[in-house]
Amino acid sequence: MSQHSILNPADHGALRIHTEAGAEYGDAVMACITMPAEFREVQAHYPIVLRRDAETGKLAALALFGFEAGENLFLNADKWDARYRPMAHAVQPFLIGRSAEEGAPPQVHIDMAHARISANGEGMRLFDDAGVPTPYLETIANMLGDLDYAWHESAAFFDALEAYGLVEPFSLEVTLDNGAVQSLVGFQTIHEDRLASLDGEALAALMEQGHLARIYMVLASLAQFGNLVARKNRKVLLG
Repeated sequence: MSQHSILNPADHGALRIHTEAGAEYGDAVMACITMPAEFREVQAHYPIVLRRDAETGKLAALALFGFEAGENLFLNADKWDARYRPMAHAVQPFLIGRSAEEGAPPQVHIDMAHARISANGEGMRLFDDAGVPTPYLETIANMLGDLDYAWHESAAFFDALEAYGLVEPFSLEVTLDNGAVQSLVGFQTIHEDRLASLDGEALAALMEQGHLARIYMVLASLAQFGNLVARKNRKVLLG
């Protein structure tokens, strides 16, 4: 269970964080939320798919790391085999907190129950001996700011997809080298035919709003399924 606290030097002055990759640190996950603002970096490594919340019906984007729950094909012992990790995963165990006071700036919170919290004195410090944030914490704070901004601006992207009817169900079935079948169901992707049928005015509007390039990045990312299948075949072969 999560245990969120407002980060501060009085309570967390000696706290250290494990920053290396590892299943024991929560990296054994199939997917992670990703923001349209980072699609350019994400599509270079991972397939991007869309998912509709069953309760709210709202869309979100996911970067896929594997084909089944708990599978991260980019995780190799203590190494993450990609140059970029989606922000929502890279900032863990930190998150953005909101004050009850109207107009107050966001706060840096930390999940004290997260596996990255060091219990053995190893890892990166958050504050120096004088209680000043370390360069590591400053980097995290900047990333949280970027993530917060990206999350707020993402709504316009998903609203545009809905407005132009550019979302359709997506499923994938792949036969591995050993004959096993891997399936992905329950996701959405860009409806290419509807995108191609948009008139010049609609395309110009999407371009002006910054959405068109991101739409094409989602489509381009689907080529990464070939890489994901190759990683899966390699994993199966090595046992």
